Parts: sequence; C-alpha cells; structure tokens
Amino acid sequence: MRRGIGRVLIGEAAAAVLRLRQFDSVTTIYLSLGSNMGDRARNMGRAVAALASHGVRVMQQSSLYETEPVEFRDQDWFLNSVVEAETDLTPEGLMDALLDVERSLGRRRLVPKGPRLIDLDILLFGSSSVRTPGLEIPHPRMAERRFVLVPLSEIAPDAWHPVLQKTIAALLAGSSDQSAVRPAVT
Repeated sequence: MRRGIGRVLIGEAAAAVLRLRQFDSVTTIYLSLGSNMGDRARNMGRAVAALASHGVRVMQQSSLYETEPVEFRDQDWFLNSVVEAETDLTPEGLMDALLDVERSLGRRRLVPKGPRLIDLDILLFGSSSVRTPGLEIPHPRMAERRFVLVPLSEIAPDAWHPVLQKTIAALLAGSSDQSAVRPAVT
C-alpha cells in the first residue's frame, strides 16, 4: 500500500514539474497588481520582488495608481499597477505561482471582491487565449476596468488583446468605465 501511495505522490510531483516547465521558450506576460490593505505600496513591492523566485522576470512596471473600488464599493481605495514580465511557465503554472506569492504575503480570501492585502492577476500571456474552469486568459474583465487599462496602456499601449482584436490603447479609449484612476502620491 505504501509503495502505491509513494508512486502516486511522485507521479503528481513529476506532473507538477512538467506543468511548470512545459514551454521551451520565454513568453512575455502582463500582470495586474492591487492592494487596499496595510502599506499598499510595500505590499506591491514585496509581490514584485517575490515574482523572481517563482519563475517570473519583471521587465518593467507601470506607475502606481490610486483607484476607487468597483463592484464591492464599501472598502478602501486600491493601489494598482501593471508589470510586463517574461516567464517559461505554462499559463497554469504561472497561475499557481501567483497564488503562491499571494499566500506567502498573507492574502486570505474572506469576502469575494473584498479588501485584499495583495491581488495578482494574469492579464495577457503572449498571444495565448486560455479557457479552463480555473483560468481565463486574457483576463475576462480587463477591457471593462480602467484600473487595469490605464497602467497597462502606460507601459504597453500597443499590446494586442487576442480575443477582442484591439490594442490596449484602443480598449482604453473605448472604455465606458468612469471609475477614478489617478496617479498615486507615495
């Protein structure tokens, strides 16, 4: 019995490694970062620093923006930013890595859309489109959110949304979102 269990665990570990290192090439990705609890700028800085040890090399980061909450509005304003990075992780492996960074920094998911110490989302993964029960890339609501489009347009206005077939600058120009997004004073 123990031998069988050991094989299953070894098999699961091997599958996880394969999932994390499936791609032979490096992919340019864009990630959204947000925080509205504690020292928001420090939380985001710690998250960016932690990405390197999780297979994500940050190439550039947008400015920090102070943004009003959307959907669940009875909470503090957020700091938001976007990073351009490179990875050889698969989309699923990247999502696992981001969730690990969030957990390591103390994120707990207590209230849906509620306050969060750190929030990391995959916006774009090269030109890939991914639709699985646990992952959707491009991020399904990014085109509706100025708190994503403003910082993303700052660093990558010509990045291409592979589903909507528009640049990020065009998505921002056509956005009907009226929520406040202003440069943060840090």
